[in-house]
Amino acid sequence: MTTEEPRWLSDEEQQMWRASLGVLNLLPVFLERDLQQKHGLTLHDYEILVRLSEAPERRIRMTELAGLSHQSKSRLSHQMTRMENAGLVVRESCDSDRRGQWAVLTEAGWDRLVKAAPDHVESVRRHYVDLLTDEQKQVLGAAFETVMLHLHTDGGTAACPSLSGISASAKKTAGASAAAAKDA
Repeated sequence: MTTEEPRWLSDEEQQMWRASLGVLNLLPVFLERDLQQKHGLTLHDYEILVRLSEAPERRIRMTELAGLSHQSKSRLSHQMTRMENAGLVVRESCDSDRRGQWAVLTEAGWDRLVKAAPDHVESVRRHYVDLLTDEQKQVLGAAFETVMLHLHTDGGTAACPSLSGISASAKKTAGASAAAAKDA
């Protein structure tokens, strides 16, 4: 048993932490509300559509998609079922691995994403980006990149199994982005 005192947060750190937590909790609520009202999509739906739209052939292995979208495989499976029922995605068997599956963006999913993207970007601007100065954007970007890199490496993967599906290239990209942000 250790007798060390906890490293309590200073008043400034406590204020920063509570403000960060408030943003992390509230921002997704506002972004999802806007997506739901205008396009009938959840924030997770939108993220999956974006991830698939950016992937080669608009397809990603389900395990990798779980990691990229920070969801457990089980939760992603339920999400995919809903999205399949809406005609936005399909699952296809993987020829090289009988147990593996691909998540594939459908034309209807692509069309929904194309319609939702301008409104979503405007929502992100209204509730986040346009509220910050250029300097605040740089500082915040660098800070979040540092934390994201930590969470996407051994510092977070063991504690969060859904991150284990994150590809090495995604981790490398996060690391490169964090390094670039620190140099800026």
